[in-house]
Amino acid sequence: MAVIQKILFVVLMLGLLSLTFYSLTYLENVYLEVNNTFIRFGVTLIFTFTLLVITRYLLLIFFSMLNLIKRTAALEHTEGREEKISIIVPCYNEESVIIPSLSSLLKQTYKYVEIIVIDDGSKDRTYELARGFEFDNGFHSLRVINIPNGGKSRALNHGIREAHGSLICCVDADSRLNNNALSLLVRHFEDKQIAAVAGSVSVVNRDSFLTRLQALEYIEGLNMARNGQAFLKLVNIIPGPLGMFRKSAMAEVGYYDHDTFAEDCDLTLKLIDHNYKIDFEPDAISYTEVPENLLDLLKQRYRWTRGILQSIHKHRESLWHLRQKPGMSFVMWYMLFESVLWPFIQLWGDLFMIYLAIEFGASDLMLFWWLMFTVLDIAGALYCLLVTKEDLSLAKYAIVYRLFFISVINISKVFATIEEWFGIEMSWGKLERKGRI
Repeated sequence: MAVIQKILFVVLMLGLLSLTFYSLTYLENVYLEVNNTFIRFGVTLIFTFTLLVITRYLLLIFFSMLNLIKRTAALEHTEGREEKISIIVPCYNEESVIIPSLSSLLKQTYKYVEIIVIDDGSKDRTYELARGFEFDNGFHSLRVINIPNGGKSRALNHGIREAHGSLICCVDADSRLNNNALSLLVRHFEDKQIAAVAGSVSVVNRDSFLTRLQALEYIEGLNMARNGQAFLKLVNIIPGPLGMFRKSAMAEVGYYDHDTFAEDCDLTLKLIDHNYKIDFEPDAISYTEVPENLLDLLKQRYRWTRGILQSIHKHRESLWHLRQKPGMSFVMWYMLFESVLWPFIQLWGDLFMIYLAIEFGASDLMLFWWLMFTVLDIAGALYCLLVTKEDLSLAKYAIVYRLFFISVINISKVFATIEEWFGIEMSWGKLERKGRI
């Protein structure tokens, strides 16, 4: 970081601590002054939630810094590997993106690669366009397999069964990789306990207010979390756009299952449950297209939330195995907090703060509470943008990130949680791509 940027980051962190202290002190005074059970319960809940969220952010930044230092030192002594990698590309009606996606795979600097495209019964020209890329020169190949439509997890498993590589790289058909992504990912498998490595996901279509907010979310909310989790080798979700797996570990846990809408999350949890390590490579980047309108975004997050909740429910017994499997138990509680508790408490907290402002004239508390989270988001955004050398102009979107974007996403998560709780049926809901990659 440049000196001025370092100073700004430190100032923001000091401001965050001051705002946190003021907000928590104010809440404590409300609790002591008001003899009302409902108000006291609400204040206690907000107080606890605020401490948890602030602690989470600070720990993620701290572990992210430690992991950056540790990773830099470790990779200096890592030799290049020459294992064969099988890239599995499941696709269904991807004619608008399949050409740039496969073109990026053919430009990879790592050459011991076979690319297996699994066309999952597409009804457009996906299969025809992909067939135009087929070749085999002995050590590098691409082939296309057409199967009846059965869903993404079945398509992935079919590709894995056809694969000859000891490492499996799963890539979404609507993603484009940077040229050295495979070379960066493969280095982590020097450690025999590493079962999978997540790649970094970057938003390619950043030409609107909504997509730039998502770009910030991917950098701060998703990639920073993975970088922090990677210090403990407990990354909880290998993203669909880019992830590399040890094939023998996948076979041990039974590959992908078909009983959730988040097969990536489910497989990652199965690997952690078998005491494998899950790592993250921030410089292996998959560029992906995000929803460009609010309805598509809500549908996507609704599906993500229900899939994660299905995975948590499937592995729910691990919540209580803290002594036997502390890593798995920690990951499960972390996911439960982020997927269920956080959205409900955040929305309820916003309403409760408005109530306190109207009923008790605590409008300054509401203002400082919002400022506290805004400064937190700005500091987190600035740190992530500097570390990843991303577009610093995204930092300004942190001002409205929580007030607008996170609140809308939380509403989607709450509805998804309620409907999953009541077992309301849902479909995959494929997002229609614009071909931005």
